Amino acid sequence: MEIIDYTGLIIAEHQDKPNFVNTVSLDVSVQVRVQELLLSMIPIFDIDNAVGNQLDIIGEWAGVSRNIKIPITEIYFSWDLTDTVGWDYGSWQPSDLPASVTVLPDDAYKLLVKAKIAANQWDGTIESAYAIWSRLFSTISILIADNQNMTYDVILVGAIIDSLTLALLTGGYIPLKPEGVYVNTYYVPVNSGPIFGWDIENSFIQGWNEGSWSIAVPST
Repeated sequence: MEIIDYTGLIIAEHQDKPNFVNTVSLDVSVQVRVQELLLSMIPIFDIDNAVGNQLDIIGEWAGVSRNIKIPITEIYFSWDLTDTVGWDYGSWQPSDLPASVTVLPDDAYKLLVKAKIAANQWDGTIESAYAIWSRLFSTISILIADNQNMTYDVILVGAIIDSLTLALLTGGYIPLKPEGVYVNTYYVPVNSGPIFGWDIENSFIQGWNEGSWSIAVPST
């Protein structure tokens, strides 16, 4: 979209008539200001730039809300609660926020909106799921283990995933699965890098001293 120079459309017969040109300029000035306003809204409602209310509107278009029906608990840092809220996993809890999350912050909500948009366009294949995941998570890869019984397991590889994102995954808020298929377990790496495995070595799986142990986190 570009702003139209309406005075440039005046025919040659009237271009040398200042009163005519000024009348046209005054008449179309409102349309020009409307065009300028519309152009200014494009970056505001770009999902990568949107924050606050703008992000809420994009989420409404995509069909996903910032509000969580069931409060998400046990995501803030703790020494003894679970392995997934310790160092590098748990989020620091601001003093003015409750212990559970019912309204997602912008960064988590933006991830949810992007996942919903991708899921709306997904063809349901594992190959496409890998492609979608790589767009959503630049530092984390996945391995999908199809159990051949309408369930599968997901192994996270690469970087440590934070507790809130993990809660969104295990709670089914990020809808990267075909309808009717259940995700049993997410295997979360203890450290960044490849995971530990026997009899195979590649960019995802390594042996002793190279591969990271994983924590099994069941879906809820």
